[in-house]
Amino acid sequence: MPGDVVSTDVRAALEAERAELLAELSGVGDKAGDHYDANFADSSQVTAERGEAEALASRLRATLADVERALTKLDDGTYGQCEQCGKPIGEARLEAMPTARRCISCASKR
Repeated sequence: MPGDVVSTDVRAALEAERAELLAELSGVGDKAGDHYDANFADSSQVTAERGEAEALASRLRATLADVERALTKLDDGTYGQCEQCGKPIGEARLEAMPTARRCISCASKR
C-alpha cells in the first residue's frame, strides 16, 4: 500500500481493533455460563447461553486472526496485495475492509 502515512493509519486502526477484540474475547468467558450454580433450575437456558458465547468467541477469534494477518502483511510489505491474483486491492475496498485478502474481482469469484 503506497505511503507511510496511510500504512501508519492502517496499522493504528488494526491495532485498535485487535485491542478491542482481545477485550471482547476476555469478556466472553464471563458469558459462557460457568458462573451458574450446578443446581441452576434452567439448564437449557445455561446451555443456550453457553452456545451463544462459544459462537461469539469463535467469530471474534476468526476476526482477530484476520487482523493479525493484516498486521503481518503490513510488516512484510504485502498489505494491499490480493492473495489470489497478486494485483493491488482497491483503496476503497481496503478502507471499507482493512483485513481484505482478495481484490474485489477475485472475492466475487468465490
